[in-house]
Formats: sequence, structure tokens, C-alpha cells
Amino acid sequence: MGATGYAGAEVLRLAASHPDLEVVCVTGSSSVGHRVGDHVPALAASYPTLMVEAATSILTSDLDVVFLALPHGESQSYVPELVARGVTVVDLGADYRLKDASEYPRWYGSAHTSPELLTSSVYGLVERHRDELKGASLIAVPGCYPTASVLALGPFFDEGLAERDGVVVNALSGASGAGRAINERLHFSRLAGNAEAYGLLTHRHTAEMQQELGATVLFTPHLVPVARGMLVSAYARAATSLTTSDALDLLHATYDADPFVVVLEAPPTLKDPLGSNLCFVSARVDERTGWLLALSSLDNLVKGAAGQAIQAWNVATERDETLGLPLSGVTP
Repeated sequence: MGATGYAGAEVLRLAASHPDLEVVCVTGSSSVGHRVGDHVPALAASYPTLMVEAATSILTSDLDVVFLALPHGESQSYVPELVARGVTVVDLGADYRLKDASEYPRWYGSAHTSPELLTSSVYGLVERHRDELKGASLIAVPGCYPTASVLALGPFFDEGLAERDGVVVNALSGASGAGRAINERLHFSRLAGNAEAYGLLTHRHTAEMQQELGATVLFTPHLVPVARGMLVSAYARAATSLTTSDALDLLHATYDADPFVVVLEAPPTLKDPLGSNLCFVSARVDERTGWLLALSSLDNLVKGAAGQAIQAWNVATERDETLGLPLSGVTP
């Protein structure tokens, strides 16, 4: 569902290379009755005859799994019935990410319509919820900003090596993170050669970060003039004994067995993970000021959305975690 948006189209791109995913139904409100390849020419060879259908088709088709890539609030109209039918649901939206139903009015402006499902949904950040995901029937795929931020900071909080109060996260993201719908900020004449902070103090992904880190977070995202990509710089007060060498050793110990998280000695760049399901992480400790600097980068449409969705589904169904997912970025 939502196959004509950026994240939905990315799910289709990756599904085309997955040996166990057969796409039989796609929906998208803007292109009903048109071929997928007409709306997204990059997918024309992979899906030469697949047609975009009305949203209601998802409720009458014989399906094993549904990937939802819908605006916030819309998944709640479909998930209860799909779950009741025994269909596995992988929701790329925010509808089932937060465990506390009272957080939805604060961060999303409306009450949750199926709060009873929040307790059974599993947050799909595989590297931190791998065991919980096995057998999961409702997967809430994390947002792109929380994915990059939690992977970078999480190990330090787990080991008690950073303070959970006063955490600061600054992030840069490409324009695709805003979705396919156009708005004034995304016009070429404004975006090109520009950089802009937005969502000041109120960005919705703050709630996910705080939930997953158990921390108080001040989050400031920035829109930069690239199509895709994300770079995060996150700050927390470090334990007095922590050094840069210790921090890098901890990241290696945490992630070296994970196929999609790569620990770098050098600072990660925005471009290196593009096209892949990789997240690059690194860290520094400033002994002068006592701050931990945790860095990460990922492709906001792959590890930050569609790739993570398929990775989580692979784990939930006890498949090879890497199945159908790119381990190499596109360079230059």
C-alpha cells in the first residue's frame, strides 16, 4: 500500500530482487488504473504489467504479507482487519511505533484508533529487537532519524557510559525524506544551494528516540539539497572514564556481527551508504568538554525505510536477514 510514494516504490525495487517475495497487489491513490512502470519508470522492467489498484483491493486479495507505506494515521484503517485475517503487516509509517497511546495526540495530533494493537506490535529496528521480531505479525518499521540516532547512541546507554538527560541530536536529510508530495520547501529554487532546520522542538521522531533510548532528547533535523541520504551527529555527556578508543571498541563489540552496521574509524559521510541497507557508525569522546559525539549515516529510503522493512520481515519469518538487500552502496 502506498506503492507510488518514495518509500513504497523503494519496497518494490528491493522486492524485485527478493527470491521469496512475489508482488501480487499494489495500491496508490494517485495512480489507480495505471501500470507501476508508468508512474515509476525505474520499475518498468521489474514490473512490466503490474497495475496500481484501489486501496480496498488490499482487503480482498489473498496475501501473506502487506507492506504499508502510507501517511500517518492511514494504516490504522487497515491494520486491525489485516491482522485479524492472519496477514503479516509491515508498517513503514508511525502508526504502531509508539507503545504509549497517550503520546499520539501530543506528537501526531490525534488519538490512536486501535491502541490495543500497540502492545503486540514489534519495533522493527532489527539490531536492537532481533529476538522480539521472530514470529512477529505486526512490525512497526522505525523512522529514518531514530534508526540512525539509536544505532549510534544506544550501545553507550546500554553500558551506562553516557548520561540519558540532555541528549542532543542534529541530523541532515535528503529531500526524499519529506515524501513525494510537493511543498514550498521542496521547490528546486528554494532547495538548491540551501540548508534549512525544520520541526524545531516538535519533530515527531523525537518520541521514538526517547522511547528507544530511554533518554531526554533535543532533536533538530535539517533539510539539505540532495535526493537521499542522512548524516547524524548526536551528543551526550560521557562517563568520566570513557575514551575515544573505548567508544570505538564498544561499537565494534556491539555491531561487528551485524551484517548491516559498519563501524568506521573515520567519520561517516552522507554519501557512502547510498543505495545500500548499511548504516555507518563512529564515535569520539572529547576529554576537554566531557562530551560523547556519536556519528552515523544511512540511506533514508533503504535502511531508513524500505530496506529496514524487508530486513525486519526476513527476521520475523526466520529467513536469512540479508535476503534481497544490498550490502554495497553506489559510488561515486
